[in-house]
Amino acid sequence: MFKSTLRTLAIATAVSAIAVGAHAANPKVGGAAMYENKNIIENAVNSKDHTTLVAAVKAAGLVETLEGKGPFTVFAPTNEAFAALPKGTVDTLLKPENKAQLTKVLTCHVVAADAMSTAIEKMIKDDKGTHDVKTVGGCILKAKESMGKITLTDEMGGVAHVTIADVKQSNGVIHVIDKVLLPKM
Repeated sequence: MFKSTLRTLAIATAVSAIAVGAHAANPKVGGAAMYENKNIIENAVNSKDHTTLVAAVKAAGLVETLEGKGPFTVFAPTNEAFAALPKGTVDTLLKPENKAQLTKVLTCHVVAADAMSTAIEKMIKDDKGTHDVKTVGGCILKAKESMGKITLTDEMGGVAHVTIADVKQSNGVIHVIDKVLLPKM
């Protein structure tokens, strides 16, 4: 009886350690904890580094989509990435009459898959250094690896670096990037 109880206790301890370890593995984003049991929107609204992205997603009417089942991989540009766009670009994109263009830009940051960085790195390696990533918006991003970091080149030649990878969500994964990816205009 004692041996059985001890074994049960050991298994329970191991399982809880794994559960705690899995939770602790999700990095903070914008100073906020990111929870694997919350969806992309529920987590993104708490990141102080993604207020512009959240406002853009709302303006484009994409909240319901990104709260949906997924799976989605979102390459999430920071506020600094949006601020680096030419002056007035964000304000112009957020105007109701530019909703279609804003939607195109945002959906070029979303892939209809749950692609963790290890999977992306394998695809890059399998494709001899560059992997084409087709987005929900129809854009083709060129994924590469440089000095242990994943980079994405957009259709305009801009290069974004993944600064925080593998932020697990209930409906996919977020990879934080340092540049807004732009479709061919």
